Amino acid sequence: MASKRKLSASSPYNQSHPQPPQDTAPFSSPEQPRRSTRHRRAILMKDILQPEITSHPRPSPGEIQRDVWGSPEAVDSAMKELRDMEERFQSAVRRERLAVEGSRLVGGPRDAEPEPFRRRPATRSRTGGFTLPRDVEDGFPKPALPEELETAPLKFEDAEDCANEMNIDADAQDDEVPWDPTAYAMSRPPAVHSDYLPLPWKGRLGYACLNTYLRTANPPVFSSRTCRIASILQHRHPLVDPSQPEHPVKNRPDETKPPDDNLAKRYLERLGLANARDAIKMIRWNDRFGIKFMRLSSEMFPFASHEEYGYPLAPFASEALREVGAVAAELDHRLTMHPGQFTQLGSPRPEVIQAAIRDLNYQDELLTLLRLPEQQDRDAVMVIHMGGTYGDKAEALNRFRQNYSNLSPSVKRRLVLENDDVGWTVHDLLPVCEELNIPLVLDFHHHNILFDANEMREGTLDIMKLFPRIRATWTRKGIRQKMHYSEPCAGAVTPRERRKHSARVKTLPPCPNDMDLMIESKDKEQAVFELMRAFRLPGHGLIADMVPYHREDEVRNPPGGRGKGKKKAARKPGKRKRDDDEDDEGEEEREGEAEKQAREAQEVPPEDFGMGGPLGRVYRPEGMESWLKPKKGLKRSKDTKIVHNDVV
Repeated sequence: MASKRKLSASSPYNQSHPQPPQDTAPFSSPEQPRRSTRHRRAILMKDILQPEITSHPRPSPGEIQRDVWGSPEAVDSAMKELRDMEERFQSAVRRERLAVEGSRLVGGPRDAEPEPFRRRPATRSRTGGFTLPRDVEDGFPKPALPEELETAPLKFEDAEDCANEMNIDADAQDDEVPWDPTAYAMSRPPAVHSDYLPLPWKGRLGYACLNTYLRTANPPVFSSRTCRIASILQHRHPLVDPSQPEHPVKNRPDETKPPDDNLAKRYLERLGLANARDAIKMIRWNDRFGIKFMRLSSEMFPFASHEEYGYPLAPFASEALREVGAVAAELDHRLTMHPGQFTQLGSPRPEVIQAAIRDLNYQDELLTLLRLPEQQDRDAVMVIHMGGTYGDKAEALNRFRQNYSNLSPSVKRRLVLENDDVGWTVHDLLPVCEELNIPLVLDFHHHNILFDANEMREGTLDIMKLFPRIRATWTRKGIRQKMHYSEPCAGAVTPRERRKHSARVKTLPPCPNDMDLMIESKDKEQAVFELMRAFRLPGHGLIADMVPYHREDEVRNPPGGRGKGKKKAARKPGKRKRDDDEDDEGEEEREGEAEKQAREAQEVPPEDFGMGGPLGRVYRPEGMESWLKPKKGLKRSKDTKIVHNDVV
């Protein structure tokens, strides 16, 4: 029996089974507008395939969920969809914020304003950027007069919208495209760089806080040991055995005993003193390989500026820091500091300002206790960022001026401002630096990401015209100028991607050749070595390549000897003659002497520890961090000891 469903005349079923004509044929009537055959094919295929589809049970939602998350492609697709949702949400928030800022709500009640004077909100342009209102003065809309509306040039979109009393053109709204940060970044004009190289180099190159070669030594050498607040609270309790040194398993703080805040304070002091001792080693290491400039870690004394757990550095750290300063003075080594990103003097929150002042006072005390010579003490500056703009740069600058005036003279003497890559350009900071007599650090990497497009182009060429003004902020205070240089990672396109520092840098910026340059890269001292080798700067001949997985400047188990924990093979029980016993004793003596001589031959004096051996083998190619540790199967000795009272 033929199906009663009305099928298309072109279907195979109707071709083999002709049917009488019908008065109402929805798909074949010549009076009806012609439609796509796509729907008719779908109906036919649904009838044909219906038995096969219904023959399989529908999977449960749980099975579908397991199947979806079991596929890597599905997971990647879901992650991409989440990223797109996040970008759309951020774009919507940004669009609404600009719309509010562009409205009369910023300056006063909207109801009091005549309708023709209302300005439209900021919109997204077709190229992916924002179209801001043109009649803005000092962050507030400037109302236009009626005659201005009549004579306004209609070639501008803003004037046309105001004349027509429209908020936004409907056609333009249809043509708007979603915000694409990659497309926006790719559409920016190319950077224009200078071809000047500061050669011959007469300044000092430096790195920040951490030495990657010494950090992976055995024992490690670094000056940023820190802890958590939970550790501070735990160390208020005495050890299980106070007569023995602390052990993470065998001799931990006994929390059943009553707490004592002095014990926690001494715990923090021990961490700080260990950091100060290692800073001496780092300075001597730098001098061995021609580096004369380093940034000290802000975490040298953990929680020293904390509101509750903070503590003064004097007198317990005075002697240790004086030794650090004496070594730096002896080797003409410049030391600076860089408080963290949360140290902001332009914040509207009082608690942030108080924390910033405490942090600046702590770091100023640290640099003062170094007891450096006069010029080196002036050069020991503290670099900070302006911080957030908080929606109004003018107000943020006013708050900065007010809070700066409340700082101590010693902090003012050391304070330096740096341009950033988020809110504050060189053009924003240079006037206030000239006004308040504050030196300005130019960060080339930040400048290439955030700059005043009305004044200059991206790159290092146009910024050079401001070099005399920037240098004057340093010379009038008698401080040797410094700049910061880094490069973005390869393949970085968007501003967020470009903010990330590369492991090393490939060239020198067009800075004066007699200043100090801080290289801010992931590989720290290795990035400095890369420049020294590439441009044959002073000290490049002191550096030799590492032997992979091997260090000549550390103690290892003697070859063929018994390491720690290895026991002598047990002898078989039985009677032995007297002469055999004497022979065994002599053999043990000879073995002990040989082992002792082998170990003494491999002992490293403290001044040679971590120095790369006689040839200075401390350089490694980029990406070869694995060379710093022994290869699998060649385990490093766990009982490495340095012949020194402080380092074990």
